[in-house]
Amino acid sequence: MSSAPVIGYVLKMYPRFSETFIVSEILAREAAGERIVIFSLRTPTDSRFHAELAKVKAPVTQIPRTSNADKLWQRIAEVAELPDLGAGIQRILPELLTSEVDDAFQSVMLAKAAREHGVTHLHAHFASVATTVARLAGAISGLPYSFTAHAKDIFHEDVDQGQLERKLAEAHHAITISQYNLEDLRRRFPAATQNLHLVRNGLDLERFPYQPRSSTRQVPRILGVGRLVEKKGFGLLVQAVAQLRSRGIRVQADIAGDGPLAAELEAQIAALDLQDQVHLLGPRTQAEINELLGSHDVFAAPFVVGPDGNADGLPTVLLEAMARGIRCVAADVTAVGEVTRSAETGWLVPSGDLTAFTEALAEAVQPGDHTPMTDAARTLVEEQFDSSRQAIQLAELCTPAGGETPLVSRPAAAVPAFTPQERRAEVTA
Repeated sequence: MSSAPVIGYVLKMYPRFSETFIVSEILAREAAGERIVIFSLRTPTDSRFHAELAKVKAPVTQIPRTSNADKLWQRIAEVAELPDLGAGIQRILPELLTSEVDDAFQSVMLAKAAREHGVTHLHAHFASVATTVARLAGAISGLPYSFTAHAKDIFHEDVDQGQLERKLAEAHHAITISQYNLEDLRRRFPAATQNLHLVRNGLDLERFPYQPRSSTRQVPRILGVGRLVEKKGFGLLVQAVAQLRSRGIRVQADIAGDGPLAAELEAQIAALDLQDQVHLLGPRTQAEINELLGSHDVFAAPFVVGPDGNADGLPTVLLEAMARGIRCVAADVTAVGEVTRSAETGWLVPSGDLTAFTEALAEAVQPGDHTPMTDAARTLVEEQFDSSRQAIQLAELCTPAGGETPLVSRPAAAVPAFTPQERRAEVTA
């Protein structure tokens, strides 16, 4: 077995249409020379996939599930017989028996799969089920684990605060994607965040060429992108278009995405007689979103915080919009103000404030030279969100104690090439 480091990505579901930032991160780490293997805890349910997925070299293993306690005991007994996992099973057995059967079963199976793939470090995205399973699997296998905390997994009212604190305390290191998150977690868990680090999500900037544009279109085009869920605030965008119309400002608004609020938004559009001005485009691939960012004048992100505490962290598409040179109007939830800065990189408005949001859109669609603002936005993205810099930071954090060089600088062992069909077949097997 090769002694080269191997990072095992533990993901609730892979691939997932809405989680483009994970694919970008894996591609950046592979480009930097790291070996990656992917473990998916759930079978993918999306019917569409982004073209970038085909560039990922990492093999994907689907971790089996069960709700049957007898099957859990059978797998525990089998894995306990393995020389490199038996001691870990004995050590963690009391906790396995008090965990959800599915989580315990997948932890045992992940530990076994990680050893079979030569994994040297487990990394999970989101501080929820993926980290739960990675932590237990790490305890069984003797492997260090880390995780990236995003938004819902730390802000939602259903988050188990005690479990989150334990995950932070026991991790080799933890990562979060914004200064807002970093300060919030350190305030809530001061004793458990000694190894918590800020590593911002990265973009492959070559895929998002800067293209500033002037407001010369007779009917300016506004773009919204995201899942059609409450926290995206798209109902406010529809209302804002109606408000602009009442002021004699005619715009076209396109909303790309799918989700449970599609029918509700359609009804709202019809009730306001905006069928000719607001269009729901349905889900779009990364390439299609990139084209939309290049063909619209203003990007609208009217984020809100749900009554359950669910809020966006720092959506990747907002960074993509800033990189492309489109003017951005965004609401100030969580970390959005770290990138959208009023009168500097865009328009930042109070979350849920229809009047302020409408006024900002009215300014953004007016003719004029907006390039100083879009230049500043592009510069900020280049300085703080370059995926190659992100890959270096992640690799350095995974460097073994006493290691002289980060993993990223070591030559990678050959990773077998998989066709998109082979990868898809392995994921759904």
